[in-house]
Amino acid sequence: MKKLLQISLAALALIAGSVQAQDVANGEKKIAMCIGCHGIPGYQASFPEVHKVPMIAGQGAKYISAALNAYAKGERKHPTMRGIAQSLTEQDIADVSAYYEQQAKAPAPAEGPAAASTDVAKLLEKGACASCHGANFSKPVDGAYPKLAGQHADYLYVALKAYQTEGNPMVGRGNAIMAGQVKQFKHEELKAIAKYIASLPGELRTVPQAKMR
Repeated sequence: MKKLLQISLAALALIAGSVQAQDVANGEKKIAMCIGCHGIPGYQASFPEVHKVPMIAGQGAKYISAALNAYAKGERKHPTMRGIAQSLTEQDIADVSAYYEQQAKAPAPAEGPAAASTDVAKLLEKGACASCHGANFSKPVDGAYPKLAGQHADYLYVALKAYQTEGNPMVGRGNAIMAGQVKQFKHEELKAIAKYIASLPGELRTVPQAKMR
């Protein structure tokens, strides 16, 4: 009986692995609308202001799925991203998210982030940033939270400001927890936080896509 159980568990593990591999393979076929921005190193968006588009290769699949669903529902306001997200099925979102997650670089150093300045350390403590995004800002305590270490500073700054925005049909993010934390900071303080987190080693990157697919 014990041997039969072991065989059954092994078979289930193989099936699960196959499903995951199939998700990634399918995801690679569904990223045509993604690579025009996220597949070009240093590419800059012009809305709501000029900033580098976020690096999503290596980001957690659960977070990417949550973000896409938030854009589709209008909880994150961005006309282009909403249009793209609404065109995707739940399976499309799962596949694309799995594809980008598996592009992670080597894990960030285990010793944690470089020391922040006294002023920035106080800001991070005030915002309780590490309580969700992890001590090195690359290992969030829940997969629905993003990895932040090494992300573009200008994007992080714009994203943080979006949680402060209310009543704008084109800009804003409707996460109550993040809004509560971010609204206590001045823009200069958000910029300092973003600059520090961007300086940290992490798993995020932009994977250049071939021009001909």
